[in-house]
Amino acid sequence: MDLSIVIPFYNEQDSLRELVEKIYEIVVPLQYSFEIIFIDDGSTDESFPRLMEAKANHSEIKIIRFRKNFGKSTALSEGFKRAKGEIVITMDADLQDDPGEIPNLIKALENYDLVSGWKKKRHDPITKTIPSKFFNFITRILTGIKIHDFNCGLKAYRKEVIKAIPVYGELHRYLPVLAHWQGFNVGEIAVKHHPRKFGKTKFGARRFLSGFFDLLSVLFITRYRQKPMHLFGLFGLINIMVGFAILLYLTILWFQGIGIGRRPLLFLGILLVIVGAQSFSLGLIGDMLISTRDTRPKFAVKEVIE
Repeated sequence: MDLSIVIPFYNEQDSLRELVEKIYEIVVPLQYSFEIIFIDDGSTDESFPRLMEAKANHSEIKIIRFRKNFGKSTALSEGFKRAKGEIVITMDADLQDDPGEIPNLIKALENYDLVSGWKKKRHDPITKTIPSKFFNFITRILTGIKIHDFNCGLKAYRKEVIKAIPVYGELHRYLPVLAHWQGFNVGEIAVKHHPRKFGKTKFGARRFLSGFFDLLSVLFITRYRQKPMHLFGLFGLINIMVGFAILLYLTILWFQGIGIGRRPLLFLGILLVIVGAQSFSLGLIGDMLISTRDTRPKFAVKEVIE
C-alpha cells in the first residue's frame, strides 16, 4: 500500500460525502494504491449511515467506529494501528483542510519524515485563533521546534514515524514534538484553509486547558522520561539549598541573641527544606521504577546493517 489517509471525525454528516469526492479527485490521478480510513469517534448524527453509502461505491474506504466519543488522539492512534500505507496523511473531516494539499505534502516528504501543515491564512473565529497562536508560541519556545501550527490536522508521515510515537490524551497536538524527540526530521509547509461549511467547531475551554496539561506531559516525556531524577532532583536540590541558606542565616542571628521564633522566614526555610527533600525522594523513586519496570528502549532505529 502506497498511501493511507486517516480521518477522525465526530458529527460531520453534512461534509463526508463531499470530502470523499474531493479526495478521490485528487488521489486517483496520482496512481497510488491507497486506502481511506475514517474513524467515527462516537458520532450521534447520521455520519455513519452516510459514510456507509460512500463505502458502497468505493472499496478503498475503511471505517472504524467507536462506541462513544474518546477524543481525537485515541481516534488517530487507532487509525495509525490500521494504516498500511508507506505514507500516511491525516486530515480533519470538516472540509476546512483542503485535500488538494495531499500531493504537496507527499512531495515535501522527500526531505522530511513528518510534514506539518501551516494554516497561514486561517478562517476561524478569534476565540479559536488567539488560543491557538498562544499555544503555538509557547510550544515553540519550550520545545525549540520552529513550527507555526502544531495543531494543524493536515499532516504527512512516513510509516515508521506513526509506529514509533505514542498518541493519547490530547497529544495529537504535539506529534511533531514527539517525532522530533525520536530523531525524525520534521518540516512544515503552508496549506490552504477554508471556512467551516457545515456544523460547528468542537473547540472549547476544556480543550484549551487539556492542551496546556498535555504540553507539560510532552515536555516530561521527551526530556525526563528516562531520567526523572534530573527534573525532580534538580528542583529538590535548589529548594534544599535555599532553605538551608535561610536557616543558616537565622541560626547566625540566634547565636547573636536575636529572636527568630516568630519570623515567617523561619517557616519558609523549613518548608523549602521539606519540599526539597520530598522532590528529591520523588526523583529517586522515579529512577527506581524506571530501572526495575521500564527496561524497553524508547527510541526509533533508523536502520540495521548486518
